[in-house]
Amino acid sequence: MRKIPNHGTLRMTKVAYPLGLCVGLFIYVAYIKWHRASAAQAFFTIAGAASGARWTQQAFSSPGSAARGHEVFYGIMFDAGSTGTRIHVFQFARPPGETPTLTHETFKALKPGLSAYADDVEKSAQGIQELLNVAKQHIPYDFWKATPLVLKATAGLRLLPGEKAQKLLQKVKEVFKASPFLVGDDCVSIMNGTDEGVSAWITVNFLTGSLKTPGSSSVGMLDLGGGSTQITFLPRVEGTLQASPPGHLTALQMFNRTYRLYSYSYLGLGLMSARLAILGGVEGKPAENDKELVSPCLSPRFRGEWEHAEVTYRISGQTAVGLYELCASRVSEVLRNKVHKTEEAQHVDFYAFSYYYDLAASFGLIDAEKGGSLVVGDFEIAAKYVCRTLETQPPSSPFACMDLTYISLLLQEFGFPGDKVLKLARKIDNVETSWALGAIFHYIDSLKRQKVPAL
Repeated sequence: MRKIPNHGTLRMTKVAYPLGLCVGLFIYVAYIKWHRASAAQAFFTIAGAASGARWTQQAFSSPGSAARGHEVFYGIMFDAGSTGTRIHVFQFARPPGETPTLTHETFKALKPGLSAYADDVEKSAQGIQELLNVAKQHIPYDFWKATPLVLKATAGLRLLPGEKAQKLLQKVKEVFKASPFLVGDDCVSIMNGTDEGVSAWITVNFLTGSLKTPGSSSVGMLDLGGGSTQITFLPRVEGTLQASPPGHLTALQMFNRTYRLYSYSYLGLGLMSARLAILGGVEGKPAENDKELVSPCLSPRFRGEWEHAEVTYRISGQTAVGLYELCASRVSEVLRNKVHKTEEAQHVDFYAFSYYYDLAASFGLIDAEKGGSLVVGDFEIAAKYVCRTLETQPPSSPFACMDLTYISLLLQEFGFPGDKVLKLARKIDNVETSWALGAIFHYIDSLKRQKVPAL
């Protein structure tokens, strides 16, 4: 999904990366790329993030209404994340005997997330109803009874105590049941990490056209969120299937075909959780005796506070010499024996989303609006440059060295060599690369296979 970024709260320091640092890194990376005789071009753009309480966006994969003779159908997916609740209203058209295409998407988000209403469940209904009204406005009345309505919750509700999470989900289900849309018993649920990865894989392969042609090459998916990170691809080598650890393979049935995917979600290795682990903290627990967390990955002159998962930590830097080497050593300790490496991954084309995109855009490795391609080694080049620059510059960006080093080493742990090309995108054909599209598409496909009467 396209997550609304949640970087945690950092006090006593600026959260924007300094202009001089980014410009210097841009020049450095551009020189390295020129020196390699690469045709790639680095862009430098700093994009400000709007922080309004609610906003609306529409994306079109093809303008206009579905052509006459095409089967038209709709799907509604609610994404209940940690920072907001979003509705995706999708319109599909299926030419006779062919794979459906996405013809229209309507998207709207409300803040805060459902988890904010854990102690006042009744208040959550107002926002859900407001988003349902958006669906009514964009779906013709005659289609309401045949349009599946689904909500899937991610990190925000996963972290709540089970009883509180279930009460919120039950309230949503009550509101859904009172709506005019098609609502099943499984319409509301908490999504596990593997399903999130598989749904994102469906989305990117649907948008790139890989699912339309049997036997065509599919693409892999890398997602880096705040609490977890996912990798999903379709293995073509029997050795990959045989060597995969338990829980790393999953079966997906779509379009009367079965895909055996390599997919795994690493809880605790998302960027924000990784920061805490690198700092030596424990998820959900304050530092013992309010002890200051010291890390070689922070700028030596930095001392401040950082809030993560509603816990505030006092943090500071450690040394002024060899920042990158010391940071890389610490990150390696955190990642050691945590990630399964697959040989085949280096031979699959991958798209990377979320914090991979955000960090690359922040440091000029890709265009902040259009995205682009880079090689895995570009993250290492950026990490070394930023870490060494912070040894002498004021600590305006305390996490820059840590975040870039972490991403660089995480990709290496997955088995990607330095020259491996990754495509970073927020949209494909002007459609958000969200897990929501894949999730609702798979849900509708399963209902059709079950021959649900309304469909």
